Amino acid sequence: MQPRRPLSPVLLLWLLLSLALPAAAVAPVVPWDWEHTDVPPRPPAAGLPRGILQLAARAALHYFNFRAGSPSALRVLAAVQEGRAWVDPQEGCEVNLVFSTERYNPEEEDEEHLGKCSARVFFKNQKPKPAINVTCMGLTEKMKRQARDYLLYKQLKQLKNPLDVIRIPDSHGQIDPSLRPLWDLAFLGSSYVMWEKTTQFLNYYLIQISSVKQLKTNDDGIDFDFTVLLHEFSTQEIIPCRIHLFWYPGKPLKVQYHCQELQSPEEASGTDEASAMAPTELSNF
Repeated sequence: MQPRRPLSPVLLLWLLLSLALPAAAVAPVVPWDWEHTDVPPRPPAAGLPRGILQLAARAALHYFNFRAGSPSALRVLAAVQEGRAWVDPQEGCEVNLVFSTERYNPEEEDEEHLGKCSARVFFKNQKPKPAINVTCMGLTEKMKRQARDYLLYKQLKQLKNPLDVIRIPDSHGQIDPSLRPLWDLAFLGSSYVMWEKTTQFLNYYLIQISSVKQLKTNDDGIDFDFTVLLHEFSTQEIIPCRIHLFWYPGKPLKVQYHCQELQSPEEASGTDEASAMAPTELSNF
């Protein structure tokens, strides 16, 4: 057997440099087990906005709340359980995730507090109104939801007109129980606005109603003009928006709005109703 040839100086230097260099950073892969997804496996992309999973979950819930059209079905984010996100430089950012939710109004202690949703959210590059497909489970039973919605409807119909309301919540952060139906209805209408304005870098939350006007209507629906304040998280801006909504239990919610901010007119205002949107699956609903 021939003796091994010694390594050349060039090859020896290359091996020493390779051992000295740190291993390349590998992007973490978040577990994903959504059996119905048809998205082919792809490595997570670099350069995603910080907190993109939480932002996508909130956008999906804004869309879900608006589509449900029921103050008794409102949900808020509890925690993101798992998800993946990818970036297409030409198209935008896609997020697939599973997250838990809580009832927006936790006073009904006779029911399961948490729910679970899976969603696919696509953010178009630098554009608002992400495309969303969301399915939620563990929701309020349909009969209970309908009964609570009708009770809220009667409470709103009995409010005095004009309303003597300045701010909800008040300066101490409290909501008078008699005004809770107004707050829930404003949150429902604001869900549409917040979903339409969300991008992969901007997300919103309702912090206050600054004025309310109940409008007369010739049919049985509820017709309100709200001026609300939305908090944008990344810029910390407070944005006033005027929202006109029409609601009747069991019917699609109709929303028109205009927000006072420095942006193009098509991004600052909008109009829509739930029946015009793509379907959203509401399990146990």
